Amino acid sequence: MGISRRQFIAGATGALAGARLVLPRLAVAQAAPKIRIGACDWSLRAVNPEGLEVAKKIGLDGLEVSTGGPEDTLKIADPKLREEYKTLMSKTGIAVPSVAMGLLNNAPLASDPRGVAWLNQTIEAAKDLGASVILIAFFGKGDLLAGKELKQKDVDTVVGRLQEVAPKAKEAGVILGLENTLSAEQNLAIIDRVKSDMARVYYDTGNSTDGGYDVPAEIRLLGDRICQIHFKDGNAYLGQGKVKMEPVAEAINAINYKGWIVLETAIPSKDRDADFKKNADFVRNLLKLA
Repeated sequence: MGISRRQFIAGATGALAGARLVLPRLAVAQAAPKIRIGACDWSLRAVNPEGLEVAKKIGLDGLEVSTGGPEDTLKIADPKLREEYKTLMSKTGIAVPSVAMGLLNNAPLASDPRGVAWLNQTIEAAKDLGASVILIAFFGKGDLLAGKELKQKDVDTVVGRLQEVAPKAKEAGVILGLENTLSAEQNLAIIDRVKSDMARVYYDTGNSTDGGYDVPAEIRLLGDRICQIHFKDGNAYLGQGKVKMEPVAEAINAINYKGWIVLETAIPSKDRDADFKKNADFVRNLLKLA
């Protein structure tokens, strides 16, 4: 189709004006950090919607929230409670990246008959809150290891229950993240059996260090099967305890991880806000986010 010189000039001028509007947005998007930093509500000692305001005050990007205790209907399944969270999320700008099923440590997924119902309730809650990950915990009574060997019967039950809810998780866009005491190889064997890309590993640097695993090697092995990462190191500040953080950072960069780092850190000085700020600043410097 033909075009006149006047039309060409007008079009070019419009394109340049449009470019001036688009380029700043592109620059902002490109400058945005790949990794964001949050904290667990239980570590912040703020297991309620007001925990979002605490996270905001500390300078975090997000808050991992808890489901509540082992009741037939989980606390997080209450739409009114979620509305409180969403109101404060809008007010503070703090995101909820994940919902943690810590109740499973005392009411294990492998044995409690309410397990599937709890998973379904949490998937619905996570979707409503805009969270992309559910932390499915396997500690305490829910540990899948007896010594160094898998509790095979429990694993079989867990696999079956995850397979049952995986279609709902996929429809909701919510990842089922397993956090446990297992090795990377054992975790891969379990999630491969689930046969769903919604089943992944919620990796914890402190737990794996305490378990005697080679954390950087495990991160590299798991690669994009890691859905989210907890940073913690007992009662120490990050970088001052047992976890060798520089090799961890190198491994995270090697797999091109772009998710959340969630602080499950202690409060050594007894000043919660100061200690979380200190650990958050350490992570920003470690991963060159600042």
